[in-house]
Amino acid sequence: MEFLPILFLFVASIPAILAEDISHGTIVVDGTTTVAQTDDNFICATIDWWPHDKCDYNQCPWHYTSAINLDLSHPYLAKAVQAFNRLRIRVGGSLQDQVLYNVGNLKSPCHPFRKMKDGLFGFSKGCLRMERWDELNHFFSATGVMVTFGLNALHGRHKIKKSLWGGDWDSSNAQDFMKYTISKGYQIDSWEFGNELSGNGVGAHVLADQYGKDLIHLKKIINELYKGSQFRPSLVAPGGFFNRDWFTKLLQVSGSSILDAMSHHMYNLGAGVDPKLVSKILDPNHLSKAAYTFNNLTQIIRRHGPWASAWVGESGGAYNSGGRHVSDTFVNSFWYLDQLGMASKYHTKVYCRQTLIGGNYGLLNATTFVPNPDYYSALLWHRLMGKVVLDVDSDASPFLRSYAHCSKGRAGVTLLVINLSNQTNFILNVQNSINLKLAVNGQNIGRDSFTRSLKKTFSWVGVKASDEDLFREEYHLTPKDGYLQSRTMVLNGMPLELTGTRNIPRLDPVHVNVKSPISISPLSIAFIVFPNLEARACQ
Repeated sequence: MEFLPILFLFVASIPAILAEDISHGTIVVDGTTTVAQTDDNFICATIDWWPHDKCDYNQCPWHYTSAINLDLSHPYLAKAVQAFNRLRIRVGGSLQDQVLYNVGNLKSPCHPFRKMKDGLFGFSKGCLRMERWDELNHFFSATGVMVTFGLNALHGRHKIKKSLWGGDWDSSNAQDFMKYTISKGYQIDSWEFGNELSGNGVGAHVLADQYGKDLIHLKKIINELYKGSQFRPSLVAPGGFFNRDWFTKLLQVSGSSILDAMSHHMYNLGAGVDPKLVSKILDPNHLSKAAYTFNNLTQIIRRHGPWASAWVGESGGAYNSGGRHVSDTFVNSFWYLDQLGMASKYHTKVYCRQTLIGGNYGLLNATTFVPNPDYYSALLWHRLMGKVVLDVDSDASPFLRSYAHCSKGRAGVTLLVINLSNQTNFILNVQNSINLKLAVNGQNIGRDSFTRSLKKTFSWVGVKASDEDLFREEYHLTPKDGYLQSRTMVLNGMPLELTGTRNIPRLDPVHVNVKSPISISPLSIAFIVFPNLEARACQ
């Protein structure tokens, strides 16, 4: 009686099987040299200032997720943050340059944000009360958060014309706020100056000459306030969109050792309302365009500010709160993980995801606090990918994207493979470049010809030959029921959902014999850990 249903399912699946292409490819990992290094706390998420009535495209997806009113006592929130065992959180966003700190000799009224027709971004100035700052820091301390805080860089300035603001920055309120923070013993890893005021800005902009002078002033304040302290926070800026001339000028004016990190924002998918968001995410040519920005910033820092590192201070893929039913679904992880891989290769030390919670692009759902798919992508990266970036070469289709790092906290190498194709199943052989000079048929051959010969030979060859069974760990990520815009991610066939006790689920790999080929199904993502790979760069 059971034979007919099984036969029916098999026959029904034949068209899908026949429609799926199989492509053999080789990935070569160079474990001999370090391409770049990230910070130990590369993964970062933001908490923004937007009130619940911040709306885009007739949607109001922020709810109560602002630094002012986020429910810090929600059990899911603490558990989600603690799972990272040291998550960097950047407190900042569009309204940060309108935040007043209710401390010291503040002369202006300190009221909550409210809608204001002529206000910057349509809102009035807002207020951070010290009672709330205490609550935030107690949460940060309890959950092991590393804090980056964005300061108001418009305080004291005046609007000159259109979006241009001029005048010296009034540091008094920020200085009182920093003094209070120090007096309470709150640990701040880095202070960031301003939000999206570079180039032509978004709502406002400041000339690079003026911004550079203000950075010198702020650095002096930090040095004075933390004099004698065992730890001195870094100075990060400008937290805006990349503009070659403006960023270059900022480094030239501020000078040596003022700026510790140069932060920029990335929203390379366009507007959240764009109906082509999914097609952009799955287009390798579109994803690769971001390399232009990463490369240019790297070159500018090398030439004009080698004392500074590069940060992505904010990136949500699609701007204006993200894309509804896109940014909070599985398909967004193709963009997100590709960004993490690409940014790492271009010497980015920190990558801050907009947001931890809030908008459509939150790692956590804004009302239920349940993790969205990208939360698990971030967590897997944080746990598996170490800070040493390795070079990767592949003869596979451009729709197969691959990145490699030394494994985190252990020996070996972790490979991230992203299959953007909707019909190609890639069967991969992975080779260590150390063996590219191996004698094949009694001859030493070059890299290109050797790579071609690998396809049907073996999946992995380490430095030492051994008859011992070796295994790799595989983490295959797919959407629930095959629906790309599902809010549930599946790991090795198991849906990732909170446990019965509402904890973050275990993220367990499958163990596969290292000699077997790697299969990457269409529209899927995989982390592959090779514990026995001997890579000199990882020692």
